[in-house]
Amino acid sequence: MFLVPLARFCSRTSKCLIQPTLKSYNTSFIHIRGLASAVNYEFIKVEKTGEKKNVGLITLNRKKALNALCDGLMTEMSIALNALESDKEVGAIVLTGSERAFAAGADIKEMQNKAYAECFGSNFLAQWDHLARTTKPVIAAVNGYALGGGCEIAMMCDIIYAGEGAKFGQPEILIGTIPGAGGTQRLTKAVGKSRAMEIVLTGEQFTAQDAEKWGLVSKVFPADKVLGEAIKLAEKICQNSKLIVALCKESVNNAFETTLAQGLKSEKRYFHATFATNDRKEGMTAFLEKRKPNFTDS
Repeated sequence: MFLVPLARFCSRTSKCLIQPTLKSYNTSFIHIRGLASAVNYEFIKVEKTGEKKNVGLITLNRKKALNALCDGLMTEMSIALNALESDKEVGAIVLTGSERAFAAGADIKEMQNKAYAECFGSNFLAQWDHLARTTKPVIAAVNGYALGGGCEIAMMCDIIYAGEGAKFGQPEILIGTIPGAGGTQRLTKAVGKSRAMEIVLTGEQFTAQDAEKWGLVSKVFPADKVLGEAIKLAEKICQNSKLIVALCKESVNNAFETTLAQGLKSEKRYFHATFATNDRKEGMTAFLEKRKPNFTDS
């Protein structure tokens, strides 16, 4: 959840201490189809990319602070996710940062003086879960540091591609707290209890190669290839029915979050549900007719 030992980089600006409003955003003007009106993003960049412009790309844009995850940035991300979710042209989303840092953690200066009552009463960090609740597939393209909250938001994504020099970690213990946005939960499910304990209790960083070996990361690429490969993967996913993709994503997530028996029951329900769709019929018909399916997302 938190930024260590690079916290000094993230306290250089106090912009994020103020709750953001749409009127306060004054840089990186981006219009995304699906929003009621255009939004000026200050802490992220948003665009549609890929050959067919059907991939949503969110770039964290606080380079001087190593993309520290302040409240303003996370609010903007929620706005962008809502826009991309409602955009019928977008079939998948890629989340990335800079070459130096995907996100080096949460903004320590923003939370330094918070008290328990304030954190509990406001359900502090609750909006971070928006990323995990997104129905469209989200691919993290990670270069540089993905520490604390940066590691946690990467794990909220459905697939992680990493650059060869990427560094992951949950170093919250070094500043007297624990991960608060999934670092003890998703990490344990991904790499196992013993390894997760070692990572969380020492605060030590681990490499992209280790992350791939342990199953946290799908693939590792040269740093300058990661984003392009993530976009290619997103484009490949976009070739499929958006409706069926959403069912697949939810079913896999059930395996991650429930018991085997519950997961199998849900999987069967989703499988049966596909037989109520036009895309299931079209897909099977196209297979038998030896042609490409023409999915209509219905």
